[in-house]
Amino acid sequence: MSVIAALSIFPMDKGVSLSPYVARALTVIKESGLAYELGPMGTAIEGEWDEVMQTVSACYKELEQDCDRIYLTLNIDSRKGRTNGLKGKPASVAAKLI
Repeated sequence: MSVIAALSIFPMDKGVSLSPYVARALTVIKESGLAYELGPMGTAIEGEWDEVMQTVSACYKELEQDCDRIYLTLNIDSRKGRTNGLKGKPASVAAKLI
């Protein structure tokens, strides 16, 4: 089953500038080979359930190495038979704008 996951993950014990930690998680996502899009408040990942969940877990484990407190939110949209949802969902909405 194809899923799109909206993931936001960052440490809560590393001060104000967290982009180096977000970049580490994004590197894990990139290396997974899954389709993804970085946004200002999180990253969308598309793939099969097990692959996406394995990638989310790998992101957590990457930060867990040197972070004592990690904040993670995960929203998932699961749909049978969907392909290219990262591009298709926004395009479908945009086509319906007045």
